[in-house]
Amino acid sequence: MSDDSQKPVKLLRWIAFIAAVGIGIAFSIGSTTTLQATNTVEFCTSCHSMQWVKEEWMDSYHYQNASGVRAECADCHVPHSLGPKLYAKVLAAKDVWGEIMGTIDTKEKFEQHRWTMANRVWAKMEATDSRECRDCHTFEAMDLSEQEKQSRKKHKRAEERGETCIECHKGVAHKRPRKPKTEKG
Repeated sequence: MSDDSQKPVKLLRWIAFIAAVGIGIAFSIGSTTTLQATNTVEFCTSCHSMQWVKEEWMDSYHYQNASGVRAECADCHVPHSLGPKLYAKVLAAKDVWGEIMGTIDTKEKFEQHRWTMANRVWAKMEATDSRECRDCHTFEAMDLSEQEKQSRKKHKRAEERGETCIECHKGVAHKRPRKPKTEKG
């Protein structure tokens, strides 16, 4: 083949390459923008059922505290790494679906399912060694001398035993649900 007959093939390859790169960049920007938008408090609490949860959070130390550091929804419920983050987003669709289908669209219905939903979150936190908690809280950074005696003792023991944060801190940012009377254990 002559060089002239290969020019259209080379041009098509370049066009395909540039198109693929362009699509990849657009997808990456779009995905990043979407992930960031769905990590905001405004997005997380846009469903009717999350209004009660938002009120509880606003009454917690994770919302207002002496240090001025605020932990928002994504800080506790969305991992930073891409793979676990995408997995968390897929799982969150269950709550959106519950809202759409009317399973948790009133406070009464939400409260009926709250124990199960909370236990699902706590189990995930235990399974990941309270990964999202530890993004902000580490034993190494704790000034135990500034803590109350009981807290100091419990944190020291938890560190020695390798316990997760959520083992002791259930109900820290949201109302801790009561175990249903019908459930044993």
